Amino acid sequence: MKDDNDKPGALPVPHNQAARLREIEPFYVMEILERAFALEHTGRSVIHLEVGEPDFPTPAPVVEAGMRALREGKTRYVQALGIDALRERIASRYPPVCRPPPARVAVTPGSSGAFQLIFGSLINAGDEVLLTDPGYPCNANFVRLYEGVPRLVACDAAAGYQLTAEAIETAWTERTKAVLIGTPSNPTGTAVPPDEMTRIVATVERLEGTLIVDEIYHGLTYGSEVRTALYDTDRAFIVNSFSKYFGMTGWRVGWLVMPSVFVDGITKLAQNLFISTSTPAQYAALRAFEKDVIIELDRRRDLFRQRRDYLVPALRELGFKVPVTPEGAFYVYADCSAFTDDSYAFAVDVLESTGVAITPGKDFGRYRQREHVRFSYANTQENLEQGVARLAKYLQEI
Repeated sequence: MKDDNDKPGALPVPHNQAARLREIEPFYVMEILERAFALEHTGRSVIHLEVGEPDFPTPAPVVEAGMRALREGKTRYVQALGIDALRERIASRYPPVCRPPPARVAVTPGSSGAFQLIFGSLINAGDEVLLTDPGYPCNANFVRLYEGVPRLVACDAAAGYQLTAEAIETAWTERTKAVLIGTPSNPTGTAVPPDEMTRIVATVERLEGTLIVDEIYHGLTYGSEVRTALYDTDRAFIVNSFSKYFGMTGWRVGWLVMPSVFVDGITKLAQNLFISTSTPAQYAALRAFEKDVIIELDRRRDLFRQRRDYLVPALRELGFKVPVTPEGAFYVYADCSAFTDDSYAFAVDVLESTGVAITPGKDFGRYRQREHVRFSYANTQENLEQGVARLAKYLQEI
């Protein structure tokens, strides 16, 4: 009997491979990205609307601060939870009414490092974590990594593609340990309204669970009030990052605000998992809070808003359904059911036919994933307009 390992070019699966590796889902967008790069290698013009990364470089003063740290020999291990100065600046970024003490702040190797610390300190084998569907795919994989059970809860446009207190209560079981929410979210760019967050906090705490809130797109919001969950509780885990608003994706610096009772445990885990986050990257991140850098970052945010305000109506005019206008991040989650019942095949054909790269819905969960694609507007206005023009021509011909 033959299996997938008998396919030409397939690598054998080690007989002693951990079972969890079979449960970790790949990033399907990487297949799109690899094909896009291959097309570019042949000379084709590709417009990248699939990548969830700011198209702006890290601000020059931040780069110089990192280089200065290297020149000054700041390359040794530091405290497991981060250098004191950076933890203090992160804490001071929160409003005084809900500002955490620096002792509750941990600097992590990206937000991914923060999630590993959270689930490593919280989840036992078999514990359930409720997650939004659609949502960022790595979150479910982090839960699996620590032998937890990710439970995707379908969230439709009427709920802003977000969990509500009512949905959490309905989905809760005796095995549920925690709830993870992203606000604003990837892939939808929607946010949890402040009053709903208050209800969510009250519900999760009444059910004796733990709330985890991914706030990595804070700073990249466009008009609506998107406030930190720290307004409502000091018993939740709050995750943020220097990757999105601060434009420091490759530096791999994030942070975590933790409940005080977890500080000792998180410290032990950080010591063992990472030792410490990159020292020069932390000094670079420290420079990101200065006024001149913030002015530049806010200018970039305004450009993102202009791009959103162009792309959303443009996609609607093409026939995509966008029932909820994104409030933050740099994504549009669009219903493509007018054109296809297989968004992955659609994304592949769009790329091959037009040179426009978009992300299929299968990367973001199960709920109506075959009917949705994600557009990233982390690209120039000129490229967005060119991408829309190519899509318009393509859709007229199918």
